[in-house]
Amino acid sequence: MALAKKPVNGMKDILPNEMQIRDYVQGVIKETYRSFGFTPIETPCMENIGNLSSKQGGENEKLIFKILKRGEKLKLAEATEEADVVDFGMRYDLTVPLARFYSNNANDLPSPFKALQMGNVWRADRPQRGRYRQFMQCDIDILGEPSNLAEIELILATTTTIGRIGFENFEIHINERRILKAMALYSGFPEEAFDTVCIILDKMDKIGKDGVAQELEKEGFEKAAIEKYLSLFDGVEQAENGLKYLADTLADFLEDGVYENLEEIISAVEATKTAKFELIFDPTLVRGMGYYTGTIFEIVMPELGAACGGGGRYDKMIGRFTGNDVPACGFSIGFERIVLLLMESDFKIPTQPAKKAYLIEKGFSAERLTEVIGKAQAERAEGKQVLVVRMNKNKKFQKEKLLAEGYEEFEEFFAK
Repeated sequence: MALAKKPVNGMKDILPNEMQIRDYVQGVIKETYRSFGFTPIETPCMENIGNLSSKQGGENEKLIFKILKRGEKLKLAEATEEADVVDFGMRYDLTVPLARFYSNNANDLPSPFKALQMGNVWRADRPQRGRYRQFMQCDIDILGEPSNLAEIELILATTTTIGRIGFENFEIHINERRILKAMALYSGFPEEAFDTVCIILDKMDKIGKDGVAQELEKEGFEKAAIEKYLSLFDGVEQAENGLKYLADTLADFLEDGVYENLEEIISAVEATKTAKFELIFDPTLVRGMGYYTGTIFEIVMPELGAACGGGGRYDKMIGRFTGNDVPACGFSIGFERIVLLLMESDFKIPTQPAKKAYLIEKGFSAERLTEVIGKAQAERAEGKQVLVVRMNKNKKFQKEKLLAEGYEEFEEFFAK
């Protein structure tokens, strides 16, 4: 069998130019998040399959890369179902692993705990622009804070970070799962149909209101309920304050304090933000994860025409591990899509040190080579990035390649 040169479908090799940008973006993210008091942690790339398939990850649970048992534990001849041959899975996000981490280490952590996690995750998804089967996630989470201080800090930290990377005029869309539920109940949908209604609503940006109506009809819902449901979105569009309109209209179905809580978050963020972005109440925002219990939010980049990160409150997840619920809220930046936008815009790293290449002719004596390397060491000590390489026969082509990698200065050394 011939060996394959290309990476596995949905995964990619990362060339030096992109790697430099990735390193820079990660540095900005870590520095900014640390300034907000978030503490870096790390979790394993694999989790027990039961944790990953506990009906908390929504559609992503269908995309798990599952790992076969190994050695004597793998008994294929005796297997009758998947559970007989699978015990672990590659993590599809960082939130489920964080919940397990906190459950296992809570006694050694402060409360509330502000966690920063950066690492690869894996999903058996259909590859497309900006979407891969292995990709980096950058998460911040606040565990143990029941008030909306968590949401405010998460939104400010995330937007400050995106602003420092260089983006302006992006949007943060915000909604509340309890508002979504109240809208469904007000319209006459049965409570057990809430998830189905939300899954269809999540397609609104792609299929429009008419498409949502058709999908709901296919599910067998009554036309009167569908019309009443869609009229709520018309009302939001026409109202001066869409959130206030929904709070008044849904008063008999909406939990006390939900409107006030969301208003406080929006008001505090608007008053204290430092980045240039628009905070928008979006009643069509659903977020696919099944674990969200309250506020949800999403980053929208006009340049990408799609979400570039998101998060929300998930107060019930840790209780699945410990039996005691712990308030929790998190926000994840779409790292791969941000890097994609920077690459496509020919982004130049603003803090890049001067890059210089020493081209050494073959035939150098050991004494002469030591002399040149000593000079390179002196320049490195001054903060320059110095590459020492042998001079190729095709020096022009060699320099072109080095220029493409950001080397702007060259010094040639010839054998004496």
